[in-house]
Amino acid sequence: MSISSRFAVGIHILSLIAINKGGVNSSEFIAGSVNTNPVVIRKIMGMLKNAGLVKVRPGIAGAELAKDLSGITLLDVYKAVHVVQEQELFNVHDNPNPACPVGRNIQNTVVPLLLNAQLALEKNLEHVTIEDIIKDIANKEKISKE
Repeated sequence: MSISSRFAVGIHILSLIAINKGGVNSSEFIAGSVNTNPVVIRKIMGMLKNAGLVKVRPGIAGAELAKDLSGITLLDVYKAVHVVQEQELFNVHDNPNPACPVGRNIQNTVVPLLLNAQLALEKNLEHVTIEDIIKDIANKEKISKE
């Protein structure tokens, strides 16, 4: 099982809105870039709006960022699109056999390790901004045109 694609799509949406600043960022336009259905985009845009990352006005096609590029981290996006609940990135199977020494101890052994891994991921995401993503995209576009 992998992390929900809402996370990557959320980053895609914010990056496209930033790059297309001043253009019409409708759900149809964004869906064309993501290559998905506009309904999916509207759902994720609603999550980003609720998190205070985008501004969307009813009846007006388009969206804009609610914060400066440097003020939106990947952790903000990760939390906005509900990738996982708090401390639940990794699931440990329920009800292992308590009569077995492994079953009796596996959860207490593995859960702290998995929580540390999730915290490390989140700490890393906290240090990358949408501005960093935009710069990398621009560099890749520059290289591809050379």
